[in-house]
Amino acid sequence: MPQVKIVAKNFMDMVASLPAMKLDKLYQNAFICQAILRSMPPLAKKYVLQLLFIDAPVTGKMLEESVLADGLSKHKVAIDRLIQLRVLTEALDRKKEATYRMNPTFQINVQKLIVHGGVLPREPMPSTAGFRLPSLEELDAYAVQQWECFLLHLISSSEAEKATTNISSSMMKVFQRGLLSQKDDKEPPRLTEGGFQFLLMDTNAQLWYIIREYIGNSEERGLDSADLVSFLLELSFHATGEAYNINTLSDIQRTIIRDLADLGLVKLQQGRKESWFIPTKLATNLSISLSDTSSRKQGYVVVETNFRMYAYSTSKLHCEILRLFARVEYQLPNLIVGAITKESLYKAFQNGITAEQIISFLQQNAHPRVAERIPTVPENVTDQMRLWESDLNRVECIPAHFFEEFPSREVFEAACDHARECGGFLWENSKKMWLVVKAESFAYMKEFLRGKKQ
Repeated sequence: MPQVKIVAKNFMDMVASLPAMKLDKLYQNAFICQAILRSMPPLAKKYVLQLLFIDAPVTGKMLEESVLADGLSKHKVAIDRLIQLRVLTEALDRKKEATYRMNPTFQINVQKLIVHGGVLPREPMPSTAGFRLPSLEELDAYAVQQWECFLLHLISSSEAEKATTNISSSMMKVFQRGLLSQKDDKEPPRLTEGGFQFLLMDTNAQLWYIIREYIGNSEERGLDSADLVSFLLELSFHATGEAYNINTLSDIQRTIIRDLADLGLVKLQQGRKESWFIPTKLATNLSISLSDTSSRKQGYVVVETNFRMYAYSTSKLHCEILRLFARVEYQLPNLIVGAITKESLYKAFQNGITAEQIISFLQQNAHPRVAERIPTVPENVTDQMRLWESDLNRVECIPAHFFEEFPSREVFEAACDHARECGGFLWENSKKMWLVVKAESFAYMKEFLRGKKQ
């Protein structure tokens, strides 16, 4: 069964993939240079600060002198990242040695940042404006609700319709690519292998994947990818929980902010005269490296040796995810009770979900009481899941055609040889003169036998 791998790139990977002209355009904004700087690996930051006030080219050997022998691999990673981001440009001197020079636009803006301090993209609205801001707890709950509603649209449209939150159809089309498949309009969309793997990621990894898809499809919606990246980086410098006037945004930025509100990155509010947006933690963490923000989720699943499963959760999303591979028997206010059965797993396998993906999900989401236990999921359960999957792979169905009643053994043997030559041979019974060939070879065999008959 083919494995679908979704690479959850961080924001800097997406920035590095932009064309050189768009990268240079980004570096004209000082706060974007600040976002790039703080998202670099530690050694790359060190090199930037070392070269910040040096206008002449610097040799690679000079940079290597400050690195210990066991740190050369990190040195190479740092230099490669700086070159990818066009922060450094590489050239060869007369002695054919590598030299590096810093991007002048990036260099000037970071110098201003170090000397004069950073400047916020825009000022928040004054607290005397006469409106009530949600608390940080309410804002976090809103972000979780929006994000879970989006994931529910992927898993179960019926459950998503029960939710009070709506996701625009244009946004869903962008995000469903690669996550859902639909054979025809009559059948509902199905979650793909990549879609289930997407659900196994933590929230930060999921967010990077979604933002990457959003940026990748920006040209189709008439948006410039550089402007989009610029605004997303700018948004990460806003204060969580503060209100910002929507009138300070351009028309393109207003369109983007409405899309981001669907995902819970910002909360929109309407007053009598003015409208404003409030960034959540999902937005303010955008420019931070994925490796710095990813952390283990609080688990909620317990699997017993008798294949019974208990999930301590109040989330509809968790319940729908478990339905993908288990039989949910009943749901209490804070407990989901179910079982992993042969039938439920066969249904999952038919939808492209593998046993290893399910086992990985159960391990990653194990309840704290069993998370430290080795193994987290009982071995008899994981072994049986793998056996049930291998049962499905024992027999492979191939469309074929059956030939019999050959006029002579000579014709039968010639037909067998011809089937082997054209790659369509599957099986023969020499005693009864029976032959089975692949369906795509039927026309060749029919033409061959017609020639023999004549």
